[in-house]
Amino acid sequence: MNRKLFPAAIAAIACVALVSCACRCPWTAARPAGVIGTVAAEAAVKDGVREITYEQFMRIRNAGEAYVLLDVLDEDSFAEGRIPGARNFPVGTIDRESAEKMLPGETPVVVYCGSFLCPASTAAAKKLSALGYTVLDYKGGIKEWTEKGNPLER
Repeated sequence: MNRKLFPAAIAAIACVALVSCACRCPWTAARPAGVIGTVAAEAAVKDGVREITYEQFMRIRNAGEAYVLLDVLDEDSFAEGRIPGARNFPVGTIDRESAEKMLPGETPVVVYCGSFLCPASTAAAKKLSALGYTVLDYKGGIKEWTEKGNPLER
């Protein structure tokens, strides 16, 4: 390589590396495709968590795309009733080891809890996002789900 061009080439590579690193957040470089990706892009971000509405949640459910639905309440609440298809993953049990056992690595995750006032889904979304998962928080939870006339699975 020409010695005069070498410093310019190194500078160009460094700029590309910096831009690439700056853009590697879960909602840019790794955003899922399809409806889930669109909903993720539209979702309101509150306290570092992407929150989705009932309508957005239903778009995901009706799209037929792969995702994992997590009820993050305790086991007793889960047994009383859950959104159909949900798995129980109590927020207090979420850590790297349990997440690796429970969740497929690349599949987007939707978490929910009891209602808009319940902090469990936000806490779970933060924990799972910190572990590298793509997470959406359906804030309406069980309360909104049933108010919209949907059944619970028992």
